[in-house]
Amino acid sequence: MAKVVVLGSGIAGHTTAAYLRKWLNKSHQVVVVSPAKYYQFTPSNIWVGVGRMKPEQVRFELEPKYKKWGIDFKQAKAVSIHPEGGEGSDKPYVTIQYVGQGKEGQTETVDYDFLVNATGPQLRFDKTEGLGPEHGNTVSVCNFEHASHAWSELQKVIKKLEAGERQNIVIGIGHPGATCQGAAFEYILNVYHEIDRRGLSDLATITYITNEYEIGDFAMGGAYIRRNGYITPTKIFAESFLAEREIYWIKRAGVKKVEKGKIHYETLSGEFKELPYDFAMLIPAFSGPGMKAFDKNGGDITEKLFKPNGFMVVDADYTKKPYEEWKASDWPETLQNPSYPNIFAPGIAFAPPHTISKPFTSPNGTTIVPAPPRTGMPSGVMGKVTAQNIYEVIKGKAKLDKLRHKASMSKMGAACIVSAGYGMTNGMAATMTVYPIVQDWDKYPEFGRSLTYTMGEPGLAGHWLKWFMHYMFLHKAKGYPFWWLLPE
Repeated sequence: MAKVVVLGSGIAGHTTAAYLRKWLNKSHQVVVVSPAKYYQFTPSNIWVGVGRMKPEQVRFELEPKYKKWGIDFKQAKAVSIHPEGGEGSDKPYVTIQYVGQGKEGQTETVDYDFLVNATGPQLRFDKTEGLGPEHGNTVSVCNFEHASHAWSELQKVIKKLEAGERQNIVIGIGHPGATCQGAAFEYILNVYHEIDRRGLSDLATITYITNEYEIGDFAMGGAYIRRNGYITPTKIFAESFLAEREIYWIKRAGVKKVEKGKIHYETLSGEFKELPYDFAMLIPAFSGPGMKAFDKNGGDITEKLFKPNGFMVVDADYTKKPYEEWKASDWPETLQNPSYPNIFAPGIAFAPPHTISKPFTSPNGTTIVPAPPRTGMPSGVMGKVTAQNIYEVIKGKAKLDKLRHKASMSKMGAACIVSAGYGMTNGMAATMTVYPIVQDWDKYPEFGRSLTYTMGEPGLAGHWLKWFMHYMFLHKAKGYPFWWLLPE
């Protein structure tokens, strides 16, 4: 009997656990450890943040679902990993601390044969002074609770606009190295839509602030799209969406501090500037959850498993080298930790070898560049591939040092739909696909990606597709009939 422990219940962890439970018979154990009570479909938090969906429409409780599937669920956070065992046992284990299920604060050890670290990101609002909805001055849409709060705050702004009071709205990136530009871009378009459909846009000054070198970089170095016989950079694609709505933008900016009513940021040229606001939604920096690791004698081996940012070391090339020497082959394929190959880290949990976008540093020494995105579709694909590899090792069809299934972001495509308004007849979205996610300049020397599979199209049909994807992926996540036939 094999025991697989999955840390995290987001897209990567939930996908891994679901496939393993489907493929393995009940003689094998699947355990999910997560502090979250709910699974949430994160992309639809944008709609919660503008009042178009309720939190209940983007989430469901994990424990009843896992109980039905035969998965052992522990609502707890992982504190430490002991890959060599210890305390008289050679069996590797993790130490967890409960945050729910009536066991708050209790600790427990959970042994494993295979460990999947799919913990996702820790939201580091603390990395920017004054950032965040709990201890700062800004709102967030990073989870359904934050998004619900953002909507309540946005409604206050709308009421002031209705009373004839001008409002400054700022949406974007709240740290020089943060990612999720797509989420911020999508949210600003939806906020504009909600204000405009009420006839209030003339009273609102809306600004997008980002650490991207160019608008439309989206943390992947931008892309080129062939449309109507022309090759267009995503810079033009994204800027046109903002310009058509008279949304201002500030690029190459690293937010350093947020006071009530005032955002302090540094430009790539080294200037320090201020931006006034009445409502601000800024995406924070991410890090790993801060787990420690110990050998069988209790020695600290955290550096074997994690980078200083808390993300897990995997089969990537972490050699420091100039941007011009970065290769597609730097990116991991099996997502295994090289020191302990029975430990995997799909999705946001793995440490990227470098950014995808070219990094730039201000004269003051501040690096202003988006971190690589690993959310949504890539996380689902990595979760499924991880499950496939573990299943084959358990069944004797493969060995840990010769896994058959690969999930490199340099050989993987991704589809993204950015909604720009909500409604059956007046909604809009930009539909975009890229292949590969990480540029392969050796294979595609001109643009870094295939123009055959990298494309984009705006329109109402994209909004309908976004709707369809919302319900399709929740159908899949809930394990409804034939869920495994739906793509990641």
